[in-house]
Amino acid sequence: MRSDLIQKYNIPGPRYTSYPTVPFWDEQGIAPGDWLASVKRAFAESNREEGISIYIHLPYCESLCTFCACHKHITKRHEVEEPYITTVLKEWQMYCDLFAEKPRIKEIHLGGGTPTFFAPGQLTRLIEGLFATAEKAGDYSFSFEGHPNNTTEAHLQTLYDLGFRRNSFGIQDYDPVVQKAVHRIQPFEVVEKVTNASRRIGYDSVSHDLVFGLPFQTEASIRGTIEKTIRLQPDRIAYYSYAHVPWIKGVGQRGFDENDLPKDSEKRYLYELGKQLFFDNGYEEIGMDHFALPGDSLYQAIEKGTLHRNFMGYTAEKTKLMISLGASSISDSWYAFAQNEKKIEDYTRRVEAGELPVFKGHLLTQTDLVIRQHILNIMCHMYTSWESPDMYFAEIGEVIQRLAEIEKDNLIEIGDTYLQVKPEGRMFVRNICMAFDLRLIGNKPATRIFSMTI
Repeated sequence: MRSDLIQKYNIPGPRYTSYPTVPFWDEQGIAPGDWLASVKRAFAESNREEGISIYIHLPYCESLCTFCACHKHITKRHEVEEPYITTVLKEWQMYCDLFAEKPRIKEIHLGGGTPTFFAPGQLTRLIEGLFATAEKAGDYSFSFEGHPNNTTEAHLQTLYDLGFRRNSFGIQDYDPVVQKAVHRIQPFEVVEKVTNASRRIGYDSVSHDLVFGLPFQTEASIRGTIEKTIRLQPDRIAYYSYAHVPWIKGVGQRGFDENDLPKDSEKRYLYELGKQLFFDNGYEEIGMDHFALPGDSLYQAIEKGTLHRNFMGYTAEKTKLMISLGASSISDSWYAFAQNEKKIEDYTRRVEAGELPVFKGHLLTQTDLVIRQHILNIMCHMYTSWESPDMYFAEIGEVIQRLAEIEKDNLIEIGDTYLQVKPEGRMFVRNICMAFDLRLIGNKPATRIFSMTI
């Protein structure tokens, strides 16, 4: 890849797990009545046919990983588990009280934080509590994130018995120097044990999350990490770009000097190296940052044209309604977004008071909905079209003008009514989507709020 293109396009930009992105939601937020009306509408339109998705944010971790930009709470006090699960189930019941019929749950994802911070018995109480007022859709898909150091065989067996068939483990890097810098010490043998146990129990898909651009990473350390990863043959690999955003996340990302990070061209070389190693070992590229073996459902979603992207990342199927439970989690009714209180104390206080703990949100306009679909098409399928009237919008000519330089650099093909991302352009997909982002174009931030695109 030409280094001049990397320097040219390596600018701050969103990752587009939503549109509009959170910083560009309407300042006045969303009225509670509008949010509830959008949830009821999406539920009525989708529950019987496609079902709904549930994301549950489990925010506790025993130690701080200095690369992490997630909302988390560091503690070794496990007595927090029971009251937090109780609060989450109370929040769920408030949503169930809105519905005219029993929810059919198609997707559950447990994220964090560290979901496996919670004891197997508490996770059982959580999932059984959900289904006390719901039922499983016929083609359900349940997944969870686990920390290799604290995911026990009891965790794996318990969640499998509850219907979970996919898990993902945060690996990041196996190099001891890198692990020390990011405060994430986990030997290969620990990851091997939990991966093999998952397969022995019967999980259909095991995913490993790797990160490039971490402090002190080199070609040799990335090669070593990926060679160890390939040895375990995870069904999916997420290969994320480290998002250095200490101005947002504070002290947690200041455990090392910025001079310790690989620079633009060095960082992109680490990505290209990793991508080639994945290709050499039978993995196919899925959307942005993801790779999968042909037997995995994420790869099959590409074949079927069902790949979707939301606040959980890439998913194999789309549901219109995603209800997110827990502190800081973001729900999506397709027509609106709503984020819960970020602090656990505020979240708990509002739920205990009988209030949905939403503190901000956004009601999408008709133009928002059209732009959202274009960005989804590009992020998932590297293609979009405005040929049909419902995909046309007045500013499309301005978008094409903004894409002229990217087209000149031979990264995309633009026809009269379509855009196709070329293979050389995949790494610049965030930049391509930014040309469609009318909210970003109209309200360019005065300060840096996003990580770099490359």
